[in-house]
Amino acid sequence: MKRLLTYILLGTLMISTSCSKFDEINTNPETPSVVKPSMLATRIILNLARQSSTKSFMQPYMLTKEIAWTELTEGYQYNSLGEWDISMTSINDAHFMGEFATDEQLKSSYNGLMYFARATKFYEATMSVGDIPYNDALKGESDKIYFPKYDTQKDVFLGILNELELADKLFAEGAKFDGDPIFGGDVTKWRKLVNSFALNVLIQLSKKENDGELHIKERFKTILANKPIFGSNADNFQVIHEDKASQTYPFYKISNSFVIYPVVSTEIIDRLKQYQDRRLFYYANPSALQIKNGKQSNDFNAYVGIDPSLSFSEIAELKKKNDYSKLNDRYTELVSGEPTQQYSYAHLCFVIAEAAARGWVAESTVDWYKKGIEASMQFIAENTPNTAQYTHNMPLDAAYINAALNVYGNEFPPMLEEQLEEIITQKYLASYLQGRMTPYYDYRRTGYPKWKINPASSLNAVAPDKIPVRWRYPALEYNYNAENLNEAMQRQYKGNDEINQLMWILK
Repeated sequence: MKRLLTYILLGTLMISTSCSKFDEINTNPETPSVVKPSMLATRIILNLARQSSTKSFMQPYMLTKEIAWTELTEGYQYNSLGEWDISMTSINDAHFMGEFATDEQLKSSYNGLMYFARATKFYEATMSVGDIPYNDALKGESDKIYFPKYDTQKDVFLGILNELELADKLFAEGAKFDGDPIFGGDVTKWRKLVNSFALNVLIQLSKKENDGELHIKERFKTILANKPIFGSNADNFQVIHEDKASQTYPFYKISNSFVIYPVVSTEIIDRLKQYQDRRLFYYANPSALQIKNGKQSNDFNAYVGIDPSLSFSEIAELKKKNDYSKLNDRYTELVSGEPTQQYSYAHLCFVIAEAAARGWVAESTVDWYKKGIEASMQFIAENTPNTAQYTHNMPLDAAYINAALNVYGNEFPPMLEEQLEEIITQKYLASYLQGRMTPYYDYRRTGYPKWKINPASSLNAVAPDKIPVRWRYPALEYNYNAENLNEAMQRQYKGNDEINQLMWILK
C-alpha cells in the first residue's frame, strides 16, 4: 500500500512538472496574455481610418465619377449598387476599452473613442440603406438580443448626434491615451475630429433643417461657436503611408496589377480646365497622343479625360487611340503616395461654407469657400515632390494659390443655388481619390456636381436616367432577421428593397 501511494505521488508530481514545462514551452513571450485597451484602440482606429487597396481602393471613385475603369464593366461606374454590409463586428468589443482602462481619465478617453466609433459606423450604415438596428444593436452578448429591431433613420441620427456630443464631453474629461496611430492619443485633436464630423453629419441633414426635434441649425451654431474643430490640414483624419508592410499607399504599383486600368474622368479634368486650376497637373498625366502631337505637359489642353458614362466598348475604343490622361505618377510610383483622408480640414471648410450660404450661421460664405480651396491646394503641394514628373512644371506655390483664390473669390456667385453648386463642386474637386463616399452623398442630396448620366450605358434598370440613391439590405438580414427587416421595409419603401427608393434623409 505504501509502495502504491509512492507511485501515485510520483505520478502526480511528474504530471504536474510535465504540465508546467508544457505551459512554459508553449507560451509565446511576445504574445500578451491580457488584452490592453490600447490594443483594441489601435485596431478600431485603423478600421475607421484606413482605405482599401489596389482595385478596391478605386471603386468608390468609380461611383463618384472621378475615374473611368478600362478593364471590364464596373457596376459602380455604371450606376449599379448591390448590398451593403450593415454588421457592426468591427466595434463589437469597443466597450472593453473603457472597462480595461487603469484610471478614470483614461476610461473617459477610451469611452470617447468608443462613442465616436459607434457614431461613425452607424452613420455609414444608415447613409447606405436607410433604417437600421440601433437601440438593439450590439446587445447580443450583454442582453441576448440576437434579432435586433430596426429604428427609424431619424431616431438613428438623433442617436448619432447624441453619441458625438458624449464623445466630445468624454474626450474633454480624458487624458492622452495609448494605441492611437493617427493623433498619438491627443484628446484635443480627437475633440476636433468629433466636432468636425458632427458638422458633416448635420449638413447631410440639410433637407431636415426645420425639424423641431433634430435642432440642426442650433446644433451647428453651438459647435462652431463653442467647441474645438479642425483648424488646418494638420488636423486631418488621415493615414500617412510609408515603405513598410501593409503601410504603403493603397494604389502603389508594387503587387498592384490594376495600375493600368484607371483613367481620369472628364468630370474632373473638364472642370479643372474650365477653372484653369493647377490641381489638374497633380491629379493627372498628359495624354500621350497630345504630347506626341507637340503639346507640352504644362499645357491644359494636353490633358484629356474620358467620360465615365460612355459604354465600355466606347471607352475601350478611345483608349486604343492613346488620347487620355492616366493618373499622375505620384499615385502609382511613390510608395508613400499622399495621406489618405477620411475627413479633412478642406472638407470641413466647404461644410461651413454651405451652412453659411443656407443661413445657418453668421459666417462669410465666400471666405470659407476660399479656405476650402486653399486647404486642398496646400495639402496637395505639401505631399507631392516638387519635380517635373509630379507637378509638370506647374507648381502649386504660394503665389499661384493666392492668385487662384482671388479669382475664385471674385467669381463666386451671389445667388444661393449657384453658391451651393460652386461649393459642392469645389468640395468634389478637393476630394479627388479622398474621402470615399462623401461626394456621392452630396450629389444625391443636392444634385451637385451635375454628373453626366447616359441611359444607354446605365445598369440602373428601373431608372436608367438616374443615379441610384441607396444600397440594398444584405442577404444575411433576410436570412436571420427577416421579421424585423420586413417591418422596416414596409415602413420606408412599401416593402420594395430597391436602389432608387428614397430614404427619410432625402425626402
